[in-house]
Amino acid sequence: MDKKVLRERIRKKQQQMRRRKMMRLGAYVIAVILVVIFVIRGILIPVVNRIGGKSVDKPAQVQAETDQTNVNSDTVSDGTDSTADTTTTSAVNSAARYPLKNDLAKASQMSIGWNENENGKWYQNADGTYFAGGMQEIDGSTYYFDENGYIQTGWISVGFDDYYFNDDGTYDPNTHKPRIALTFDDGPGEYTDELLDCLEANNAHATFFMVGQNVGSWESTVQRMVDLGCEIGNHTWDHPSQTLTNMSIDDVVTEFQKTDDALVQACGQAATVARAPYGAANQDIYDAVQKPFFMWSLDTEDWKLMDATADYDAVMNGDLTDGTIVLMHDIHEPSVQAALKLIPDLVSQGYKLMTVSELAAAKNVTLQNTTYSQFWDSQLQAGTVPGYNGNTDSTDGSDASDGSESSADTESTDDSSTDSTDVSDGSSSDGDSSDGSSDSSSGDSGGDGSSGDGSDSEDYDSGDDSSSYDDSGDSGDSGYDDSGDYYDEDSGDDSYDTY
Repeated sequence: MDKKVLRERIRKKQQQMRRRKMMRLGAYVIAVILVVIFVIRGILIPVVNRIGGKSVDKPAQVQAETDQTNVNSDTVSDGTDSTADTTTTSAVNSAARYPLKNDLAKASQMSIGWNENENGKWYQNADGTYFAGGMQEIDGSTYYFDENGYIQTGWISVGFDDYYFNDDGTYDPNTHKPRIALTFDDGPGEYTDELLDCLEANNAHATFFMVGQNVGSWESTVQRMVDLGCEIGNHTWDHPSQTLTNMSIDDVVTEFQKTDDALVQACGQAATVARAPYGAANQDIYDAVQKPFFMWSLDTEDWKLMDATADYDAVMNGDLTDGTIVLMHDIHEPSVQAALKLIPDLVSQGYKLMTVSELAAAKNVTLQNTTYSQFWDSQLQAGTVPGYNGNTDSTDGSDASDGSESSADTESTDDSSTDSTDVSDGSSSDGDSSDGSSDSSSGDSGGDGSSGDGSDSEDYDSGDDSSSYDDSGDSGDSGYDDSGDYYDEDSGDDSYDTY
C-alpha cells in the first residue's frame, strides 16, 4: 500500500478519535453541570431555607381566593421571592409548589417567572419551585395550573364550582354558566334515589321540598341528599288539603315543625327553605315559620301530564333564563324519568344546576323570610327581589331573556295578615308576586294564563293515606280565592292553578 495513502488513513482515524473524545468530554461536562444544578436546587437551597425557617419539601398551599367575584390580594410577582406568598385558609382549590427537580423538562429552563415549552405555559418561582394542581394569583391575575404545572384555559370545574379562564389563562370572574334551580316536591319516595344518582353523575344539585310524613321511610335517602350537596326543603308534614292561609298560625307552625323534627332525625339538620302547598302563603306565615319560601318561574305541570316525554319538553321548551326556578315532583315515576334525561342534557348545553340557596348566593341575594319565585337579572336590577345586594357585573353568555317587559313583574310580599293571594300568574290579577314573563311556551309558568308563577299544581287527594299525593288534577281545580274555594281553570276564572 502506498505510504501516502496509509498516512492519510491514519490521520483521519486520529481525527475521528479526537472527535469522539471531545464528545465524551462534552457529555461529561454537561452531566457535571446538571448534577451541580440538582445539588444546588435539591440540597443546598432546601438546607439554606431550613436554616432560615423556610421549607419546600411539602407543597406550600398558596391559593387565590376563588369566590365567584373576588381574588386574594396575595400575589406572586416576577423576579420576587415567591416564598413571600402566604397560605390562604379560605382557598377553594390551592395551587401547590413543587421542586423543579421533579420535572426534568422544566429544570432545563433557568428563567424565573413565566416559561413555555411544547407542553404549555408554566411559572417558575425564585425558590426553584413551580405551581401545579390548582389556582394561584400572580401579578394580580388568577391562573389554574394542571397537575403537571401548565396553565389551563376555558371552563374548569373545581368540585361543584365552575370557573372560566381566558385564552391567556387569566381567570374571568364575570363569566359564568346560565344557572337554574331544579326543585322537587312531595318526596322522598321510591324514585328519589335514582334521581340522586343522576344528579351525582352530572355534578348537579337540586332542592327537595319534602313532606314530613314521608321522611321516616326514606331517612337514608334524605341523608344522601345532604351528602351530595342538595338542599333540604320543608313542604309541611302532610300536605294539608286546605291552604295554609285558611289555617291557624299555630297549626301552620306545627306542620313545618314536625317536618323539621323528622329531617333532623334523618340527617341531623332542619330544612333551610320552605314551600307552601298550593303555593298559598302570606307574610304572617313567613314570619311564623322563619324560613325563606320558594315558588317557581317554570311549572312543568308534571303532576297533570304524567308523561316523561311531555315533562321533558315542558322544561327544555320552557324559559330557562339564568335565575329560573323549575318545579317538578320526585314522587311520580314519569317526572323522574324525564329528569334523568333533562339533567345531563341541560349540563351538556352549558347550564349549571344548583339549589335555590346556591342560586340566590350566586345572584348576590341574602335570603329573607319572604317568598321568591326566580332570580332573573331584570328583577334584581328593578329592585323587586328582597335581599338583593347589588349587581355583580357577571355575564352568562346566553342569549336567553326572561321576557320581562315592565315593572309589573314584581317579587314583593304582602305584609298584611289577610289570606289574600300572594302570587300571580302574570295576568291581570293583582297578586303580590309575578314572574312577569311574556313567554307562552309549554312549561313556562309566566304569562300563559294556564300555569302561573307560584301555581303549585299538585291536587291533593285527601282520601289517599299512602303518604303520597294524587296530582292527577281530576277535579279540574285550578286556583283559590280568599275563601279557599277552588275553581275550574276553564270557567274563565282568573285565579291560578293549585298544588
